[in-house]
Amino acid sequence: MALTEYKPPQAFPGVVGRTFDVSKQAWPAPNRAKAGAPNVLFIVLDDTGFGHLGCYGSPIHTPNLDALAADGLRYNNMHTTALCSPSRSCIITGRNHHSNGMACITEGATGYPGSDGYIPFENGFLSEILLQHGYNTYAIGKWHLTPSEQSSAAGPYDRWPLGRGFERFYGFMGGDTNQYYPDLVRDNSQTEPPKTPEQGYHLTPDLVTRAKAMIADSKQVAPDKPFFMYFCPGAMHAPHHVPKEWADKYKGMFDAGWDAYREKVFAKQKELGLVPADTTLSRHDPDVQDWEKLSADERRLYARMMEVFAGFLEHTDHYIGELIAFLKDIGEYDNTLIMLISDNGASAEGGPTGSVNENKFFNNVPDDLKKNLAAIDELGGPKHFNHYAWGWTHAGNTPFRRWKRETYRGGVSDPFIVTWPKGIKSKGAIRTQYCHAIDLVPTVLDALGLEPPTQIRGVTQSPLEGFSLRSSFEDAAAPSLHVTQYFEMFGHRSLYHDGWRAVCPWPGPSFSEAGLPFGAPIDYHKLIELDARGWELYNLNEDFAETNNLAEKQRDRLIAMIGMWYVEAGKYKVLPIDSRGTARLADERPQIAVNRKKYIYYGGTQIVPPNAAPRLVNVPHSVSVHANVPKGGAEGVLYAMGSDEGGFSFYVHNGKLTYGYNYVSDQTFKVEADASGIPEGDHVFSFEFTPTGKPDIAKGKGVPAKIKLFVDGKEVGRGDLPVTIPLQLGLSAGVSLGANPGSPVMPDYKSPFAFTGTVKKALVDVTGESIQDKAAQMKIYLARQ
Repeated sequence: MALTEYKPPQAFPGVVGRTFDVSKQAWPAPNRAKAGAPNVLFIVLDDTGFGHLGCYGSPIHTPNLDALAADGLRYNNMHTTALCSPSRSCIITGRNHHSNGMACITEGATGYPGSDGYIPFENGFLSEILLQHGYNTYAIGKWHLTPSEQSSAAGPYDRWPLGRGFERFYGFMGGDTNQYYPDLVRDNSQTEPPKTPEQGYHLTPDLVTRAKAMIADSKQVAPDKPFFMYFCPGAMHAPHHVPKEWADKYKGMFDAGWDAYREKVFAKQKELGLVPADTTLSRHDPDVQDWEKLSADERRLYARMMEVFAGFLEHTDHYIGELIAFLKDIGEYDNTLIMLISDNGASAEGGPTGSVNENKFFNNVPDDLKKNLAAIDELGGPKHFNHYAWGWTHAGNTPFRRWKRETYRGGVSDPFIVTWPKGIKSKGAIRTQYCHAIDLVPTVLDALGLEPPTQIRGVTQSPLEGFSLRSSFEDAAAPSLHVTQYFEMFGHRSLYHDGWRAVCPWPGPSFSEAGLPFGAPIDYHKLIELDARGWELYNLNEDFAETNNLAEKQRDRLIAMIGMWYVEAGKYKVLPIDSRGTARLADERPQIAVNRKKYIYYGGTQIVPPNAAPRLVNVPHSVSVHANVPKGGAEGVLYAMGSDEGGFSFYVHNGKLTYGYNYVSDQTFKVEADASGIPEGDHVFSFEFTPTGKPDIAKGKGVPAKIKLFVDGKEVGRGDLPVTIPLQLGLSAGVSLGANPGSPVMPDYKSPFAFTGTVKKALVDVTGESIQDKAAQMKIYLARQ
């Protein structure tokens, strides 16, 4: 019986007499792992394509990951869900993403069983299982598995890392973060980085330092106690942040362009035996520009974007190497089962031209070549939230077509390395068995000799939905146990069954061929029509890269597989199909607090994450801050929501009360008080945001607005915002009172630019009422809270 199963209370095995001398002690048995139990290390990379690692044919230097592959196994048939949170839920539970309620990223959850973002407690995490088998459990880096509306200090905390079986956590809760100014959490509380970018701070080495310390903390006390570590760097998700010297190593390497990269990597993959010798390279994607037709400036910019990405990947490899070297130094490497995977294919979220700010993608804001060229020498540094052009995305997924968010193989086929020197004799071998992210947990349990628990903490467990790969560790010819697997992401669907793939691409094989640009409004009639006529069929036994569509020649097989997709969809809670893309991010979701029109925030508190904060986009609102100004005046941030990705800040600078707005780093606007100086003592400083037009979300434009500034209800300045952000201020745009931690919203100050007076409270009002009409009531309201 597994240790996680319920055990009825046992009779005390000792003796309880009237006095100690006639009694016999009996202690509860320590929860010790089986002697010789291996450590388990999951390394989950982000947005890393099949053709990105050196050991998968890339020219990018990844010597430490290559060494892991040489000491173990590379799989060429691993699959994920095409998006991060969904894939990570599969990796950690062994269940499909819709079974986990994780159809999308947590910010894109909808109110249906397969997509509400609440991973059921009956779908136990590997951490919860191993914890009760005597393991230490650590989560490091990216999490992105907590419902976004539950990621604030109000909790609840039962779906945070420490609520799902991890004893320690150091990382970030969301989908990405600034590598120089990360949104860090230690266990259940926000924390700040130990250094600044100017002092050499970068998130990846910080994560490795913390990982080594957690392991060492336990090993020095209990040397034989195994650990499970879930190590998830922010790399290779945007922003592609890396010190300049790492990017400069690749000067000129990508000047020949993305098609040349694909040809070179494809040839190397054949040489390495990673793809069958008869594989045909997928076509040049219609959405990707012809490198030879680009201007010299465009080629220079796009090549530099890839140099930065490559430097970022080598930098990441270097620090993963430090973690592996540490395991060797303390004698733990040989008995550590290491599994390295990416959560989806390479990302196209930089769009066709790349971006100096990925937040533009989420707001449908097009990039400007001239502005991006002006930033070329700063790419990779802390000033920009950069992402490469999607021509490099396609190249990174060589030999496959398309990318992240789509269920062609480019979106779902990922590198997968398994290394366990003590447990796997095969070295440097390639395995071809079909596998999926849901197979990691069953494989680990099988390798450790553990049965899946029937209960965890009193909750009856659902069956695992994946299959063990242990039979393939020593037998290259072992049959694939995983025979059928559905895929669905943003309406893009596919089904694998016994060597065949049926694909229904939404909105079509490419945006160009569909006649719908990315972010276009959804026509569900077209979706239904595509379902009837748009399915494609591929025989992977003969066509590894999905280049020969057999839909017309094998109609009966295709129809059967379409029917099978709907059977799987019913089994795993996939419906309804939702192909709205980023429009899902605008859906209202239930909050921990009842809906209200007025919010009070206090000085000296944690940042309120965006999904627990008022959504100050396209709506009239005002913010009033009750602060004390010492003699001689004060300066600094009173209230901020955002970062250098976008947002707004209300602050005092050069003696003037100022409202600053950052439109996705494209433009910044300031409205200042007419006169310098702010009054000493207790006062209420306010701004009022009044829309003066309508948004055009499809074109990346929020409402224009008029801004008014007030001191104690008296207007002291006004100005206009010609454009605002239409959908989201940014993934890091939480409420911060009295400072602007992280990267600065506005370029005229350095973060945190803490207010040098005392910020007591802030009132955020979305009633639409004028400050001048309610000045007296506002003062009373703030005073009473």
